[in-house]
Amino acid sequence: MTALFNEYQSVTLPDKLNIRNIVNVYEVLHQNIKSGKAILISIPDGAEADLSFIQLIESARIQAKSSGTHVLMSKPVEGSVLSVLKRGGFSEAFSPEDKKFWLHEEAIQ
Repeated sequence: MTALFNEYQSVTLPDKLNIRNIVNVYEVLHQNIKSGKAILISIPDGAEADLSFIQLIESARIQAKSSGTHVLMSKPVEGSVLSVLKRGGFSEAFSPEDKKFWLHEEAIQ
């Protein structure tokens, strides 16, 4: 990890990121955002996600930004998470900031 990542509170999420356990994921993220610390989110390889997870992460990003903190993904999303982003039409509407967050892609200037 880069030095930048060392300034973040690491949060490893469970491998089930769906409506059945979204309250648990919410609690973990909410408590960390409430603490005022920047968050580095790690998603396990092979994690299963649904739209509720994407909505929660987008909400967490907005909440963190409004409270003056940051949320980052430890690595670009893949597998089920990426598939949900594509199926939901999110990836087609990504801003440069969204691409950097979800895919770790920098905007070409």
